[in-house]
Amino acid sequence: MLRRTKEQVLSDLPPKLIHDEALELTPEQRESYRLAEDEGVVHLAELGAAATIRHVFELVLRLKQICNFDPACGASAKLERLEADLEEIAQSGQKAIVFSQWVGTLRRLAGHFGRFGPSEYHGQVPQGRRDAVIERFRNDPSRHVLLISYGAGGVGLNLQFVNYVFLFDRWWNPAVEDQAINRAQRIGVDGPVTVKRFLMLDTIEERIDHI
Repeated sequence: MLRRTKEQVLSDLPPKLIHDEALELTPEQRESYRLAEDEGVVHLAELGAAATIRHVFELVLRLKQICNFDPACGASAKLERLEADLEEIAQSGQKAIVFSQWVGTLRRLAGHFGRFGPSEYHGQVPQGRRDAVIERFRNDPSRHVLLISYGAGGVGLNLQFVNYVFLFDRWWNPAVEDQAINRAQRIGVDGPVTVKRFLMLDTIEERIDHI
């Protein structure tokens, strides 16, 4: 038995091109974000010594979700940028995978991107159907995007036929993001893997990225 780690075969892999897409919230998102942040800070102040990590975490999650979609009207700067990129990818006959930490976000994207033949792969897809989802995505030329959760797609998948990876929202741990990206950057991939990580400026996402 001969086992080689990824570090030993890096020379066999094409490059991984990572681009951070810094975006501005739409006006609708900015207003919702401001209100949620102000209300959350006031609530934490009112709790005083009773405030816990859970209370802070709930506020952080709320702000991160607004960075994806405005809760009132659905406006999304990320959605607009991703749609433009997927148009080019689909026209060239290529495929992309999009990661999010929320199943609700993935389903929202699937409803919007029907013309790209979206496939879903996440915790709410029965285990017995997951292999079929991947095979159909691999072999059906009309399916250009796989919408996948970090939890379901972090390990065990081999998607070396994909050359584009999008992180619609960021995970807390960079190592988990690397595992997700590595589903596509594997031995046998044809050409470089382009990774785009969306990041909303002047938001909790930018603060987490700095940390």
